[in-house]
Amino acid sequence: MRRTPIRAILFSSTILAFAASASAQERQAYFGETHVHTGWSFDAYIFGNHKTTPADAYKYAKGETIKHPAGYDIKIDTPLDWMGVTDHSEYVGTVALANTPGSAISKLPIAQKLIVKEPADIQRVYLWLGTSMIDGKPVKELLSPEVAGSVWKQNNDMADAANEPGKFTAFCSYEWTSTPNNRNMHRNVFFKDCAKVPELPLSSIDTTKPEDLWDWMDGQRKAGNEVLAISHNANLSDGHMFPTDVDEKGRPIDAAWADSRGRNERLSEIKQIKGASETHPTLSPSDEFANYEILTYLLGDPAGRIPQVSGSYIRQALKDGLSMAEAKGFNPYKTGFVGGADSHDTGVPYRQDNFYGGHGLNDGDIKERMSGHVFAGLDVRLENPAGLTGVWAEENTRASLFDAMQRKETFATSGPHIKVRFFGGANTTDVAKQDWVKSAYASGVPMGGDLPPLGEAKAPSFAVWAVKDPTSGNLDRIQIVKGWSKHGQSFEKVYDVAWAGNRTPDEFTGIVPPIGSTVNVSDASYTNTIGSVELKGSWTDPEFDPGLDAFYYLRALEIPTPRWTTIQAKELGIAPPDNVAASVQERAWSSPIWYTPTKDLRAAADKGTTVADLKQQGATALDTKALTDLVVGKSSWVRNNVTGEVFNIAWTTSGQRLVGNVNGSIPKPSEIGDVLHGGLTGQGTAYAIKDGAIITTLNNAPYEATVYKLGDKYYAARSNEFGFANYEVVPTPRMLDPLTPQKAPF
Repeated sequence: MRRTPIRAILFSSTILAFAASASAQERQAYFGETHVHTGWSFDAYIFGNHKTTPADAYKYAKGETIKHPAGYDIKIDTPLDWMGVTDHSEYVGTVALANTPGSAISKLPIAQKLIVKEPADIQRVYLWLGTSMIDGKPVKELLSPEVAGSVWKQNNDMADAANEPGKFTAFCSYEWTSTPNNRNMHRNVFFKDCAKVPELPLSSIDTTKPEDLWDWMDGQRKAGNEVLAISHNANLSDGHMFPTDVDEKGRPIDAAWADSRGRNERLSEIKQIKGASETHPTLSPSDEFANYEILTYLLGDPAGRIPQVSGSYIRQALKDGLSMAEAKGFNPYKTGFVGGADSHDTGVPYRQDNFYGGHGLNDGDIKERMSGHVFAGLDVRLENPAGLTGVWAEENTRASLFDAMQRKETFATSGPHIKVRFFGGANTTDVAKQDWVKSAYASGVPMGGDLPPLGEAKAPSFAVWAVKDPTSGNLDRIQIVKGWSKHGQSFEKVYDVAWAGNRTPDEFTGIVPPIGSTVNVSDASYTNTIGSVELKGSWTDPEFDPGLDAFYYLRALEIPTPRWTTIQAKELGIAPPDNVAASVQERAWSSPIWYTPTKDLRAAADKGTTVADLKQQGATALDTKALTDLVVGKSSWVRNNVTGEVFNIAWTTSGQRLVGNVNGSIPKPSEIGDVLHGGLTGQGTAYAIKDGAIITTLNNAPYEATVYKLGDKYYAARSNEFGFANYEVVPTPRMLDPLTPQKAPF
């Protein structure tokens, strides 16, 4: 299929021209931080951050110079409009304040066990408190309202002192730091009003289950304390951030669970210092920009563990949410996007040319950073500058910004202050008009919204806009990422909508060629002689099916610029490391816009075949012996009845399966990218037959396939396709159609 731009209007105007039209916008973009730690987080203190408090974080955000834990000065490149300090709620402030003479905590008997005089004390305190959390044996003296409540109050007082309505907003916030079995399940919790907060925040010492956090948040809301949560680092969650079958308590995911998550967890962090969580190359093999700051890692680097990819990335979660909506009637993953830092230095590095790490003394020295230092199993060269959150709001106040986050009118950037807008509706907005934003709000929905019902013959249209950060690279292109679901299978496609220069999309794929690069790796420089200052465009979905659930989001990319590792290699006079890219394309992501079919359109759509349908028709599931006889040592020709593709699976007697003859083309992206690529290159995947099912893995995630016999036909259902039986064993084909799109087998 061609990725054809319906309409692209390109601008290379000056920033002054943009500023002149900004007054017509109904809402302004305010950039801020959702995720930063100070010396009050006990791990940050252990990392060497001994001097700073939340008050210093606000000073840094406003443009003041503060001290890095290593002792040198650090300053933000472009001041922020707002910030929420999110120190870990677990023993927050206790180590720092116990070592502060005159503080209330320093006068308590328990404070003597927290005193740090030499490096051995740091290790002792870290292990003591960390072990108490892992073992579920909290130090009660440090959790009392007199201690933890006092620190929480001081945190909120500092936010109030920094808050300047209309000029700078400081939120009362914290991080709930659940890390079961080394899996990142962390959430940042934001309150709308610092005058309406609980006496104590809920911590992971109280519970490690996100379901309990959501229940607690519901209770806070009933008490008048408006609150929302932001999940972060899904890429480090080992597949547990976005489950599709059971929750963290082992209960089946149902509509009540989806409602609870959607009500409380409105936003997800798409990029931060420890990698990006948009997607992964094995999940999105047809996305040429998917391989961006990928970090395959588990916290603490536990021995003998391989992180699970499925369930760890936002785009796949969005697609799974659509499949769940189709199959079960609820979607738990209608999440908006934010960027964050997770810096433990109080200050935050947002730019490639101002990167000083994020973990105190562990990555704060340039020579240690560039030497390949491994901190807790992580090569710090794999870190990257912090992400950033943009919010479209009427004014820079707590109430206005919080409401914008609640409605998900947010976007994320990889660090630069790139501004993006994204609107969808039944009609294309003329983005060439000066008042196009006002028209787009009146006739459509902004990022984070739901498209209104559309007629059966009406495809949705979208307006896109991006303007560069004046201190960063020019813009390469704007893309729209679309995801949709059919019969439990999810699909995605990336469309180029607006781009810089006179490039022509490929005749067959519709892909716009690379913009080129001005990066000089030797001297770590680039020039803004390519790209555009501003891009606008409008686009109508050329492949819209009104009976299928779908989502759309905008992604804008800069031209290539040098990565921080290239810049710092130049400073040291050494070669850039070869384990990371020499250059990057900074980017921005809008929150999605969703399309949901009406009941009539959904009822009129093709229903597909479910396991229940087969059983009703008298089909029976093969037992272990029958399944073994059918596949082991055989080759099976199979048709995916959703896409119509036909492929072959060889089942070896040694327990390997190999997919081949898949119509000669790359499959449509889904959660199975690496499996088919492995098949195309002759690399098998292990399988076993147990309890009447084929047991295998996709991206290190286990799943099963059950085979049913109906008359003389065999059908298969995969456990990750929500009850649909999409695969049918067919005779050896006489001819393959090379134009048929591909999807993975069972």
